[in-house]
Amino acid sequence: QVQLVESGGGLVQPGGSLRLSCATSGIIFRINDMHWYRQAAGKQRELVASITSSGSTNYAESVKGRFTISRDNAKATVHLQMNSLKPDDTAVYYCNILRYWGQGTQVTVSS
Repeated sequence: QVQLVESGGGLVQPGGSLRLSCATSGIIFRINDMHWYRQAAGKQRELVASITSSGSTNYAESVKGRFTISRDNAKATVHLQMNSLKPDDTAVYYCNILRYWGQGTQVTVSS
């Protein structure tokens, strides 16, 4: 049984930082690409960042230079470090591997 469990969301002021984590189980983590998506209220889900099995990364233009995706293969966990957060970053953030999704974690950026 594959499980993805996100954590680390919350309320933060503009300019602040948060670190999201996604712990996986039931899947061979190290050989798969991992992704973070987000979905704001009333909008479609969008790809935020990806990391391949070899560690190559890609980011949406809107988060380049502010977000960093990383992976810990020993712990089967992927992280998303989010700095210089903006109100437009407010969304539910989901991790994804293959066809599997986590339950999401809410990130709210507001003063």
